[in-house]
Formats: sequence, structure tokens, C-alpha cells
Amino acid sequence: MRVLMLSKALVTSVYQQKLEELAALPGVDLLAVVPPHWLEGRVGAQPLVRRPSECGNYEMVVEPMRFNGHHHTHYYPGLAQRIRAFKPDLVHIDEEPFNLVAAHAMRLARRHKARTIFFTWQNLHRRYPPPFSLFERYVYSRANAAIAGSQEATEVLRRKGFKKRIDVIPQFGVDPQLYRPLAVAQHEPTIGYYGRLVPEKGVETLIEASGLMPSRPRIVIVGSGDHRVAIEHLAEQMGVRDRVSFRGALPGEEIPAMLAELDVVVVPSRTMPNWKEQFGRVIVEAMACEVPVIGSDSGEIPNVIGEAGIIFPEGDAEALAVQLDNLLKDPARAELLGQAGRERVLARYTHERIARATYELYEDVLSGDSGAQRMRPTPAVVEQKPRAPRIEDVPEFVSRG
Repeated sequence: MRVLMLSKALVTSVYQQKLEELAALPGVDLLAVVPPHWLEGRVGAQPLVRRPSECGNYEMVVEPMRFNGHHHTHYYPGLAQRIRAFKPDLVHIDEEPFNLVAAHAMRLARRHKARTIFFTWQNLHRRYPPPFSLFERYVYSRANAAIAGSQEATEVLRRKGFKKRIDVIPQFGVDPQLYRPLAVAQHEPTIGYYGRLVPEKGVETLIEASGLMPSRPRIVIVGSGDHRVAIEHLAEQMGVRDRVSFRGALPGEEIPAMLAELDVVVVPSRTMPNWKEQFGRVIVEAMACEVPVIGSDSGEIPNVIGEAGIIFPEGDAEALAVQLDNLLKDPARAELLGQAGRERVLARYTHERIARATYELYEDVLSGDSGAQRMRPTPAVVEQKPRAPRIEDVPEFVSRG
């Protein structure tokens, strides 16, 4: 099978192992199309970094992107030429269906008789204005199947009228050889957060909780974003600034060593009107390194953690403080949670597991068997579906190839 995957997320080197795992499966000829960088709002530019051990069993090509950094309107002007030259049997559009890039790629793939799947993390039922509603319905009407990153995302697709196959598969896994427990020198009790420093990630809840803890542990915050000043100001107000250290964002390869310094990782995400936690990749990375995780009950966090960690009510600093104090006082429990976390990752969240599940979907779509789905959503009311739009209904620059 000749598969073309379109993904801006693959600028991150640790995600590229998924390509290696996919391309190692029988009969896969894989071409990945990526931008030279991605401009993430409130965080900054994320340049393409290739894996040092990149295998030769797939090809990754860099394609310039127009409107880089604009989630809903970016696209690749040269994609038509890539598809025409590669002649894929299947195009894997690793993008949300309401974005221009997905509609553009879908049109080009259909023009060249390729089958198609798309990916979605969207776990809130939202209606979009034109032209994004047109992009979404066009993609729904033409796709052969979809991948949802979570069960909630599946339910959103069904509520919006997508009736074809949906497989629940996280976008990327982890490499258990890279993300593994490391020996580290003894240190004072240390709590860590890493990720984007933005309001929805709830770092303020962790800062407030640290001020309520009698044990006064160290707090390490790793990441970047435009909310750092507000977090530092709150730490000053709570009287814990001397115990809080900030580090910038780290490449994926350095995360395991950082995790080895921590006794627990906190994922304190907070649901907003337009966002709730879609997965929480830091959870599976920490669990793979046998670092226990305490996460809020926002979005998908409880489902990812399962029985291998601790959940607290989002935004509840008092509850978080109690859970942290109890865990730091009980090293035996922390060790058991760490071991359970790694076992859960090995069973569900490695690149190999995710690549195999994706490959099985590819096989079924290419054989024409895309009616069944691996994980069925909770039954939901399917809304009356409006007339499927024509791609000619969207702005002219979409249809240029």
C-alpha cells in the first residue's frame, strides 16, 4: 500500500518513530509530508527536527506551508504535485476536518482516486461559521474513515452526522526505550509540571496547592508560553517563589532525564468554554518513566491515567495539596503507581501499538471494509444532515492545485 501522510505535528522528532513503525509493517510504502516549521500561537516557532536514527524505510519530505501558524487556514500549495508524483493508494490527513488544509488535501486525494482518512482531537461539540463548516461537511462526505484521538472525539463526530467508520487511536505514542525509568541521585521531594504555560493548562492550581502543603516541596515547571509572568506573580503572592524553578521547553529526547528528577508529575488542566484536555501526552511520557501522575478530571485525563494514577477535581487546589502530601509521604504507593503506569503505557500507548492499529485501519479502508469500527461510541442522536457542500462553494484559493 502506498500511503501519503500529511502532518504538521511531525516536526517534533520523537513523533517520527510512528513513521518508522508504520513503514516496517508488511507492504507499506510511506511518504510523510511536513512543513519546515510550525508557528504555535503563544508558544513560538517549532522547527522541524529529524530523528538522529531516522530509518530509510520511509521518506519524509518538506513542503512549504501557506498561512503557517493559522490553525484553520493553513495549507500546502505544492501538495498537488506531491500526490501526482507519489500516486498514493491512501492519503492520511492528520488534521482536523474543519480546517482548510484538510479540505484541500481531501479534494486532491479524491481527484487522484486515493482513499482517505482524517484525524480529530475535537472533543467539544462546536458549530463553525462558513467557510469552516463547509470544509468540515466536505471532508465528512468524502472521507472513507476517521481516526479519533479519544472516545469523546468519536461522540462529537457522531453528533455531527459522520456515519462512517471511526477508530479510536491516539495521534502518537511513546518510545519505551527512550521514555524509561532512569537512576538518579537522591534529592529533596520534587513535584513537576511540563507543557505549555497557558491558562487552560491550570498551572496556577499547582502553585496554589504548593502554598497549602506543610511539606514545602520543590516545584519544577518546564515549558514556555505567554502565561509565565502570571504564574510567577502568583507564586510570589502565595509565598512559594523561592521553591519554584522555571525551565524553558525541552526537546523530547531530554524529557526522561528531567522526569528522573521528579517524585510526581501534575497535569492540572482546566476546562474552558472553547477547550478541554484532549489527551495529555505528558501523562504517558511520565508513566513510561515510572513517575506517578496526579491529573485533574478535565476531558480525557481520567481515561488516559486509568487506575495507574490519581485524579483530583479540576481547579481544586486544596484537594490537589492533600493528594500530593499523601503521595510524598508514601513512597511505596508512589512506586506501585509508577510501575502500573509503565505497564499501562506498554499495553496501550507505544508507537508500535498505535502504528499497528493505524495499519489495520489502512488495510480495511483499502479493501473496502470500513463499515465496522474498533471502538464504538456511546449511541448519540444524529442530527439531520444538510446537503453536502461542493468544494466549489468554498473560497477560490482552496481549489487551486
